Amino acid sequence: MDQFDIAILDILQIDNQTSQRTIADRIGLSAAAVQRRIKRMRENGTIRREVAILNPKHFGDPITILVEVTLENEKIELIDQAKKSFVESPEVQQCYYVTGETDFFLVIVVQSMSEYERLTRRLFFGNENIKSFRSLIAMGIEKQGFQLPLMPNRKNRL
Repeated sequence: MDQFDIAILDILQIDNQTSQRTIADRIGLSAAAVQRRIKRMRENGTIRREVAILNPKHFGDPITILVEVTLENEKIELIDQAKKSFVESPEVQQCYYVTGETDFFLVIVVQSMSEYERLTRRLFFGNENIKSFRSLIAMGIEKQGFQLPLMPNRKNRL
């Protein structure tokens, strides 16, 4: 991966619908070269997915809940079982296996508190290996991003 790949990825992370011609003009390559590089990065897994990020206000303003989860037992097969249950739950938007006093940090999005209660019964109370969980309700989302910092000094862009 060279500076051109990084510049392409930096642009695509902001708007993956930016035309290859526009990217080419910005970074000083031909559109065909940009197309080949993007194709290679899709094929080798550098670009994992290309998705639409929806505005939650158009869907009833769902509730975002940050949840710390502590396991009772930290045997590897039980950790893997917890990971699997969190990953398979569509309400769990992000799942982090963390160090410290808790084992997992989850970002959950639901439409209502009653939906969250049902989810807690299924994911937490229904799992004998969940020692405890702590819920923090987001009062607002001030920043939400998925952009990896590839070019720390943006002034040095190509």
